[in-house]
Amino acid sequence: MNRSIQNIAVRRKGKNKSYLFIFLFAVCCLLPAVSFADEIRSRAAVAIDVSTGKTLYAKNPDLRCAPASTTKLMTAIVAIENADFKDVVTISRNASLVSPHKAGFKAGDKVTIEKLLCAALIGSANDAAVALAEGVAGSEAEFVELMNRKAATIGARNTRFINPNGLPGPGQYTTASDLSKIMNYALRYPKLREIIGTRVAEISTQNGKTIFLKNTNRLLWSDEELVGGKTGYTRKARHCFVCAAERDKDTVIVAILGSPSRDELWKESESLIGKGFEVKGNRENPVIYVTQTDSDSFDSDKASFKKRSKIKGQKSKIHKGKRYIAKKAGKHKKSTALAKSKCKAKIYAKCKSTKRKNYRVAKKGAIERSEG
Repeated sequence: MNRSIQNIAVRRKGKNKSYLFIFLFAVCCLLPAVSFADEIRSRAAVAIDVSTGKTLYAKNPDLRCAPASTTKLMTAIVAIENADFKDVVTISRNASLVSPHKAGFKAGDKVTIEKLLCAALIGSANDAAVALAEGVAGSEAEFVELMNRKAATIGARNTRFINPNGLPGPGQYTTASDLSKIMNYALRYPKLREIIGTRVAEISTQNGKTIFLKNTNRLLWSDEELVGGKTGYTRKARHCFVCAAERDKDTVIVAILGSPSRDELWKESESLIGKGFEVKGNRENPVIYVTQTDSDSFDSDKASFKKRSKIKGQKSKIHKGKRYIAKKAGKHKKSTALAKSKCKAKIYAKCKSTKRKNYRVAKKGAIERSEG
């Protein structure tokens, strides 16, 4: 009986050890993924395999974020599909006044579609994007309709544009997953592929004006595997980037939205490119996870702004109250100090007169004493 009990105990210990081993093995396998996930500080990011469309890595892939100037990638796609590279566009006053980042076109300048594409994608020029929209569709509003229709056609159904340049505005959003689809579609066009991979370029208007362009994509100078990409930045969107990289005939697309800084953006882009090729090469399971970010309530920005405004108003009232109390206290302090000084003057005067009186009395007494 005792032996059978001992055997059962031994078996249980063996089972417990095997469970412990499985648990530890699972933890060890998950640790690298978790530690890598912690390195990505951007709101959303994805890495996808171009040949299969498979996701290799994702953080909040379907989180709606502001697209900033990555919008210009869709602007370029729609322009290419609805116009000829040699078509000439006359820059309107509206396009010339767009700010803040622009190539510097003046109203009346005549520029080809190809040159405008270079300015929009290499230099991220807002005036070039508006000129493309007006030249292709007649107006920004008509062009934006084409952009949204195209986004839906290529499967970017969680994306909505309100302008061709990505400047901030209500109801404009995309996701890291959708942005990677837009880049994947853009790579079909050799001309777009060539432009987004160009480091520096010079373009000229038909009026003879020359404009120098330098690519906003810093990785073109440091990463030989990079095919090209498109950057973006606004205060609301933070730093954004979508790019494609090639290694041994394999292509990986990385899309990042809401990075806290430009340095962090480049660092995370390189990490995700490396991670994408590693997962694909080793045939590992993709790492996909969702976190809570400050952009989860993207559609309720107005409400939160009102709330902040209300709090600001309350704070200003509190500050005013504090200033009033401080003012009163200051007046009180002044009056108290004045009263004290007056009192001191009186006491001093009294003391002085008393001293004089005592001196006279003492002197009289001394005279009286000397005479006696």
